[in-house]
Amino acid sequence: MPIEPRQRLIVALDVASVEAAEDLVARLGDAVFFYKIGYQLAFAGGLSLAQKLAGSGKRVFLDLKLHDIGNTVAQGVKSVARLGASFLTVHAYPQTMRAAVQAREGHLRILAVTVLTSYDDADLTAAGYGTTVQARVLGVDGLVCSPAEAAAVRGIVGAEMILVTPGIRPAGAATGDQKRIATPAAAIVAGADYLVVGRPIIAATDPKAAAEAIIEEIAHPARAM
Repeated sequence: MPIEPRQRLIVALDVASVEAAEDLVARLGDAVFFYKIGYQLAFAGGLSLAQKLAGSGKRVFLDLKLHDIGNTVAQGVKSVARLGASFLTVHAYPQTMRAAVQAREGHLRILAVTVLTSYDDADLTAAGYGTTVQARVLGVDGLVCSPAEAAAVRGIVGAEMILVTPGIRPAGAATGDQKRIATPAAAIVAGADYLVVGRPIIAATDPKAAAEAIIEEIAHPARAM
């Protein structure tokens, strides 16, 4: 079933407090349907906010990158499911992925994180991996991968696998600490289902307008290419 353009944008609530996150959500209003909560906000009360957002009809992506012994991962996944989250990340290690998939409940989908978008092939070499970024891509319900690998991954996993791409930067935006980035249009054309955008929206003078511009690019990628 096709995903509506507005539902494809996931705004990363990379802010320091629940109050700041709630203010941003209020400013974005009905422009944004899906939010990501990562370490920074999760450890500052963000899990309660996740439950509140889910209860209000929003979708929530908990980017917690779980990785532990199987039973610990499984119990964590069950707790996340009870919060009402839609997506949860785990590291792409076989035992971790297996435990997460077996423990998921309700509408929760497990996304495997392969290689962070702040890494490139030189970083993998320094870490001792003998493969390139592209060769590290594996999956479960879905994958978190950089837009640079999205087309190749889509060709391997087919149409059913969810592909979520961080490292999205509208044309002219600062790259920050991301190394493998793409514009919203390029990511959609490459086969991404969902785009995670943080700073280009959070730091905008008018976050809602910035989000709407990205949604328009998602809806009509050819116009922006």
